[in-house]
Order: sequence, then C-alpha cells, then structure tokens
Amino acid sequence: MAEETHTPRVFSGIKPSGGLTLGNYLGAIKRFVATQGSAMETIYCVVDLHAITVWQDPADLTKATREVAAGYLASGLDPAKSILFNQSQVSGHAELAWIFNCVARLGWMNRMTQFKEKAGKNAEKQSLGLYAYPSLMAADILLYHATHVPVGEDQKQHVELTRDIAAKFNHDFKAGGFFPMPEPVIEGPATRVMNLRDGTKKMSKSGESDMERINMTDDADTIAKKFKKARTDPAPLPDAYDDLADRPEARNLVDIYAALNDMTPQAVIAEYAGAGWGQFKPALADLAVAKLAPISQEMERLMADPAEIDRVLAQGSERARAIAAPILDRTYDLVGMIRGA
Repeated sequence: MAEETHTPRVFSGIKPSGGLTLGNYLGAIKRFVATQGSAMETIYCVVDLHAITVWQDPADLTKATREVAAGYLASGLDPAKSILFNQSQVSGHAELAWIFNCVARLGWMNRMTQFKEKAGKNAEKQSLGLYAYPSLMAADILLYHATHVPVGEDQKQHVELTRDIAAKFNHDFKAGGFFPMPEPVIEGPATRVMNLRDGTKKMSKSGESDMERINMTDDADTIAKKFKKARTDPAPLPDAYDDLADRPEARNLVDIYAALNDMTPQAVIAEYAGAGWGQFKPALADLAVAKLAPISQEMERLMADPAEIDRVLAQGSERARAIAAPILDRTYDLVGMIRGA
C-alpha cells in the first residue's frame, strides 16, 4: 500500500483528577492556546477514561471534568478554533484501544516507567486499566491521525510507544502508512513545573500540602502568598542560568517566571542577576497574580454555569467523531471485521 499523506494535526489531553495546577497550565494549556489558529488542526481532550484507571468518586469525576474544560476555556482556548471535548463521548477511543491492546506486546507495557512509579510495591492490586492505559493513549492520538503531541517529559515514552504500535499495526496489516508516526512536542521553559517546597519533585495535584502547588482555582491573595512562602536557598540569583543546576528550588522559580512572562530563563537571570529572594519572589508573585488571577476568576464564572460547559463539550465531541469515524471504519476494514452498512 502506498504511503499516505496526513493532515498536520495536534492532539493532547489532560486527566480530570484532583484539580488543575500551574503545572497543567504552563506545561500544557498555555501551549495549547498558543498553537490554535496555526497551520495545524488542534484537538484537545479531557481524558476522563484515563481518570478511572484509579478509583474516582462519580460526582467528583463529573466536577473535575467540567473544571478541566473550564480551565481550557478560561485560559483562552477557543472552541471555534480548536476541538474541545471529553474522551468518553467519543466511543472510538475505547474501540481503537482494544485493537491496540491486541497489537501492543507485554514487553512494551512492562517497560512503561509511569506504571512502575504509580503502582509501586502494590502492582498486583492495581487495575488492568492502569497497566494498559498507554494503549488507550495511543488510541487517543491515532484515532485522529494526529501528527504532533504536546507532552511533558514524563509522557514522551508513551508517544514513543504510540509510534511502535502504529508501526506494528501498519506492518502486520500491510497498511502502508495508514497510521502516522506522531512527534512529541516538548518545548519552552517550565514544561515540567516542580513543587514549591521541594524542587526535586514535580508539582502534583495530590501533594501533601496545598502550599506545594498553585491551583488554577486559587485567588490572587493565595497565589501571592504561596510564591512568597516558596522554599528557596540563601544565595542570590547568579549571573548565568547554568549556575542554578544544583539549586532546584531556585531554578524552578526562575523557570516559572520565564514561562509566565514568555521569556527565556537566561533572560530572567540577566534581569535579576545578583537579586535576593526578597526582591525576586514578590516580583514573581505579582507576575503570577497578573497572569493567573483572571483565569481563576473566569473558571469560577464558568463553573457556575455547568450547562454551558456541557454544551461546549457536546459540540466538540460531534466534531471529534466526524474526524474519528472514517479512520476507525478503515481500521476495522484493515483488521477484517465485518460490519453492516
């Protein structure tokens, strides 16, 4: 079969569990908004099927799904320019995931580091879904023939697995280049935002203390307080960014400032070289409030009108299904499935 030409298309998603943080915004949503309106089609998802790989209270899952959607919208994602929907409204995700479960090899899954990190010593007690969810992630991407996937460093391995699954499917079913080889897109400062109390750990929704993270629902006073109380070291900011290599908390705050203000980390250092934390942290707090408080206010407004959020997601799911349906139909044809007209 001849190689196929694929429309440049972006796909990415955020899991609705525990609320959005600054890490979600800088590592994902801000970049999503910047990409829309470009030469590439943009499809963004609330991956609620991924959320249930661990137990979710149904009412909490409903709220969290709407909150992620509100975060997208409040940050500037335009449903007229991008497709925005929640994963479970497009059944093709689960259908293609099963096909890919039968293509992916156990050895590939066993190499996935995120399962090992999440399961820890209790791997035998985890759900099959948690183990197999990289196959669902591959289906998320390839259901739309996505060519580019904005991800954090911790998800790059899953995009590589997606490429392996696509290549094996194409080979096994003599499908030529039916499924594309998607490229992970990892760029910009603060693609991996770290904990405000421990710069060696990723900022997490599930951290022990709320002071470790900036929640996208935090108000202006809370945002300012958290940055001013963020852990640092005694030394002032250096003359070169590379000199922060062994200062994780300091490097994290510089990275956050750079990402919020669309600067390079070195440009931040050039502006604040020699400054102490009594100068830098208030400046960072003011910048963060200016950038984030309007988003949290708009999220609050949107969450007060869940019917509007649900309408946006429903419309987005219709557009997503229109792209996915012919790709899934062709997949079934290639596999040899008989279906009615």
